[in-house]
Amino acid sequence: MAEATVELKDLHFAGDDRVVPFQVEGLDVRGRAVQLGPLLNTILGRHDYPAPVARLLAEALVLTALLGTSLKFDGKFTVQTKGDGPVDLLVADFSTPDALRAYARYDEDALAAAVKDGKTSPPELLGQGVLAFTIDQGKGMQPYQGIVPMDGSSLEEIAGVYFRQSEQIPTRVRLGVAELFDRDEDGKPRHNWRAGGLVAQFLPQAPERMRHPDLHGGDGDERETNVSDDAWDEARSLVETIDTDELTDPQVAIERLLYRLFHERGVRVYEPQTVFDRCSCSRDKIKGVLAGFTAEEIAASQEDGQIAVTCEFCSTTYRYEVAEFAPA
Repeated sequence: MAEATVELKDLHFAGDDRVVPFQVEGLDVRGRAVQLGPLLNTILGRHDYPAPVARLLAEALVLTALLGTSLKFDGKFTVQTKGDGPVDLLVADFSTPDALRAYARYDEDALAAAVKDGKTSPPELLGQGVLAFTIDQGKGMQPYQGIVPMDGSSLEEIAGVYFRQSEQIPTRVRLGVAELFDRDEDGKPRHNWRAGGLVAQFLPQAPERMRHPDLHGGDGDERETNVSDDAWDEARSLVETIDTDELTDPQVAIERLLYRLFHERGVRVYEPQTVFDRCSCSRDKIKGVLAGFTAEEIAASQEDGQIAVTCEFCSTTYRYEVAEFAPA
């Protein structure tokens, strides 16, 4: 009996803000891909970041969505950069099962000077520092953190270094961000942000096949690190052909991109996972933090008998009466 086939046009595409796991059995590759649209617009619009800052945070959000949705347990995955550039801090985190949030911190004067001088590439804006990946499984569990230096490379290149050195898994990451300008139904100018990304990892059944020139050698035989693997060479070469437009174009669904890359090897996609703009802050959580302040700190934080705290992620402001923290 002939095997049934499905035409690409008949597939139900995942669409925006949904992470698509995939597997290419012929190349021993597994990965995830995503396009962010409405969620990205909401997060970036809430803070009204300058375009160079928004682009960086969009990349961090894509990277966090790709890696965070791979968690197999309840917890939180955080991507954080800390450097000496105009954008000195990026933070994006994913909380299971589907909550994504992020914010950036930057020096307005330093950013304006960088823009004036045309120094707006990611390495120039982030400067020297570190990129940290943190996995927190909650109470009673010790968080795991992997740190790699920011050495003048892009976020996708730094992420690849992390996987090679910390996880010892050959990995290729692609990230893309775009601004779209069009008009709405009433003919008024409209601006939207879009971003997309893909992570592909070489996961053959035979562990020795994972030892590859782009993989950190560890304590193994140095000669093994110079052995190439045709399957990973092919997969990596295909991923490197991805254009930013393909990652961000609303007319190029993730499934179409994966088909374009891997159809000759047979690519399988799995049930997509939706991510939402959802902050974990709450009035009770922040009140609990303030309850740990000393009387002097409470007094220094108040204005006209109130304490106002604004969440850096979602910009929600919570107000408390000083009397709520008076000693019992």
